[in-house]
Amino acid sequence: MELVFATHNRHKLAEITALAGSKFIIKSLADIGFEGDIPETADSFLGNARQKVQTIYQYKPCNCFADDTGLVVEALDGRPGVFSARYAGENATYQDNVKKLLQELEGISNRKASFITIVALILNGKEHFFEGRIDGEIITEQRGDKGFGYDPIFVPHKHRLTFAEMNDDEKNGMSHRGIAIKKMFDFLSH
Repeated sequence: MELVFATHNRHKLAEITALAGSKFIIKSLADIGFEGDIPETADSFLGNARQKVQTIYQYKPCNCFADDTGLVVEALDGRPGVFSARYAGENATYQDNVKKLLQELEGISNRKASFITIVALILNGKEHFFEGRIDGEIITEQRGDKGFGYDPIFVPHKHRLTFAEMNDDEKNGMSHRGIAIKKMFDFLSH
């Protein structure tokens, strides 16, 4: 089965392609000739995922999916949340976002955080949604050079390594995106 993944993020594309196995062919936006921006103006992960997948479906009616993912930090009233990718500003780098988050958490002992992913799938014209979540903590300094985004400062509960210290199989086996995507692939396999 062919599915178009509504993202320009090469890291996400690589993660999903690794999870897809041989049952699914994951096409990128470049594969369908989509070069535009995908809006993310909703105030929830579900709203953003839905907005993204509908944008692609309107461009080219096909089986497609999109995700919206964010880091929710308890002591920051859920921030960065839907603004996770642009927390330090519109053109912020991953490093800029991590630096801002660590600065905001300075001196705060409650480091509880969760990564949340919502996947929106349009299959034969109908919408379906899948959620993945992993709880953990934000550490005080970056560790590891794998992964992307907030991975170097997030340690899942009952683990010692950050996501950025784990190999792809370890991370994908437990990550928020991995959980949501597996739910989608299980749904598609039945």
